Amino acid sequence: MTGFQTLFYKEMLRFWKVATQTVAAPILTAVLYLLIFGHVLEDHVQVYPGVKYTAFLVPGLVMMSVLQNAFANSSSSLIQSKITGNLVFVLLTPLSHWELFGAYVLAAVVRGVVVGSGVFLVTAWFADMSFAAPWWILIFGILGASMLGTMGLIAGIWAEKFDQLAAFQNFLIMPATFLSGVFYSVHSLPPFWQTVSHLNPFFYMIDGFRYGFFGQSDVDPLISCLAVAFFLLLLSGLAVQLLKNGYKLRH
Repeated sequence: MTGFQTLFYKEMLRFWKVATQTVAAPILTAVLYLLIFGHVLEDHVQVYPGVKYTAFLVPGLVMMSVLQNAFANSSSSLIQSKITGNLVFVLLTPLSHWELFGAYVLAAVVRGVVVGSGVFLVTAWFADMSFAAPWWILIFGILGASMLGTMGLIAGIWAEKFDQLAAFQNFLIMPATFLSGVFYSVHSLPPFWQTVSHLNPFFYMIDGFRYGFFGQSDVDPLISCLAVAFFLLLLSGLAVQLLKNGYKLRH
């Protein structure tokens, strides 16, 4: 496992060396979202009984930060290695496709959890937060970061330049995140859009994560957990197969 540990350590150093950009900046962005939306809608919107809108926002912003940064870590690492040409030094090592997958995704999970924890520590000062089911918070945080780290790995393998990676993020990741219930409950939507929301795996991650704080959700957390686990297994299988075949990596 020496090669796996070395690659994991390298990926950890890669984002930690520029923590101002990779950790502090996302925390500041989440705080701005909270201050703006919380200030405007605090007295006008109540989603769950007894839960203020600012408190409702906090878990959504935390999970959004986890997902976006987990995706950014694995995807940016691969595309940078491709463009600079140093990916060959990783491919020359006797690392199996499973070790490559594990190192990239685990580093993405760590970055997502670090940023999410920082967002929570800062935004929790603005709201009265509780922990109704802390195990669900941990489960959905890890599953969500793993899923987006895997998606980032797939995007990094597929993309050949930054424009393609930006398109993947802007036209898939960002819309799926913002339309998953970060700022609202899907029950406030018309029936058609509620159905569409239930097809979005990001919805289950955020809804289940929020249940861990308030004990209230739009969908049973067990169903959300099974849905997220299914998508994670599906994406993991695809990512491992791409690494095994060397798709857009060896040629």
